[in-house]
Amino acid sequence: MLEENDFIDDFEDIEDIEETEDGALFEHYNIIVDPGQTLLRIDKFLSDRLKNTTRSRLQTAADEGNILVNNQSVKSSYKVKPGDEISIVMDYPRRELKIIPEDIPLNIVYEDVHLLVVNKPAGLVVHPGHGNYSGTLVNALAYHFQELPLFNSNDPRPGLIHRIDKNTSGLLVVAKTVDAKVKLSLQFFEKTTKRKYVALVWGDLKENEGTITGNIGRSLKNRQVFTVFPEGEHGKPAVTHYKVIERLGYVNLVECRLETGRTHQIRVHMKHIGHPLFNDDNYGGDQVLRGTTFTKYKQFVKNCFEMIPRQALHAQTLGFVHPATGEEMLFESELPEDLANVIVKWRNYLSNRVTSE
Repeated sequence: MLEENDFIDDFEDIEDIEETEDGALFEHYNIIVDPGQTLLRIDKFLSDRLKNTTRSRLQTAADEGNILVNNQSVKSSYKVKPGDEISIVMDYPRRELKIIPEDIPLNIVYEDVHLLVVNKPAGLVVHPGHGNYSGTLVNALAYHFQELPLFNSNDPRPGLIHRIDKNTSGLLVVAKTVDAKVKLSLQFFEKTTKRKYVALVWGDLKENEGTITGNIGRSLKNRQVFTVFPEGEHGKPAVTHYKVIERLGYVNLVECRLETGRTHQIRVHMKHIGHPLFNDDNYGGDQVLRGTTFTKYKQFVKNCFEMIPRQALHAQTLGFVHPATGEEMLFESELPEDLANVIVKWRNYLSNRVTSE
C-alpha cells in the first residue's frame, strides 16, 4: 500500500488508488484479522498496522461510514474480533502542487480519445516531485491535453496508470478520461497487463530463464534505494521472470517480465541474485563487476558507461485490453540508440576476444 510520505514518486503502478466519477482519489485497504487477535478498538487496531495513517484520520473515516467490517460500516469504537474482514476507503491526501503545461516533445506511439501510449526517453522524469517540479512527462501531457478535464493544474498525477524510472526508457500508457483511468488501473491491479523489459546485466547467468521472488521495500540503511527483505518482515511481494536473450561474455542481455510492479523492481531483483544492471549507479552496476584486471578492459568498460550513462533498462513491450473497445492492444518499441550501441560494442568485444583466443 502506498505510504503518504512516498506520494507518487515511489510507485510503479497505482494499484491501490481508485478514482470516482467526480475525480476524487481514494486509497483502499483490506485486512483479515488474525485468529489470535484480542478484542481491540478498530481505530487503535488500524493505526498500529497502517503506516502514516493517524488515529484521528481513521476516526473520521469511520464517522463517514468508510470503515466496513464484514461488509457493514462500524464506528471507531468497534472492537475487532478474530476473523473479521476489514475494508477501509479513505480520501487520499493530495499535495499542493500546481502543474504547469510545458511544450515538451512527446514520442506518441498510439493515441485515441480514451488513451495515449508514449515512448518515454531516458532522463525524462514521469511526474513532479523531489526537486523535479517542471520538465516532466506530466508537464508535457498537461500541455498536450490542455482541453481535457482530467488534465487540470491541480492534479499532480493526471492520467497516470503506472510509471517507469527517470533513467529507464520505454512504453507508458496514459488515460485521457476518468473511465479509462479506472479500467486501466484495474488491469494493472489484477496483473492482466503484459509488460516486458530488456536489460543488460553484469555476469553470465547460470540458467537460461528463471523467476525471482522476494519482498521489496525501502532499505532501512539508505532510504534512497530499495532492497529485498525476507517474507513477512518488510516490503511488498514482488515477482520477476527473466530469460536470457544473448550471452555477451561478462554481461548478459535479458528479457524481464513483471508479475508485480514495485519501485525499482527489476533493478533490485537482479542485484539480489548477483547480476546488477549495467551502469546502475544506485545498485552497484556502475563498477567493473566482471571481467579481467587489464587496463585495456577497464577502459573498454568505461567507454561503455559513457555510451549509456544510465541503467541499461528499457520497457519494450506493453499490452492491455482497451478500456472502451475491449480490444487486445500490444505495443513494442525499438531499443533506444544508447542501449543498442552498447550491445553492439559488447558483441564486438566478445567476437574479438574469441578470435584472439
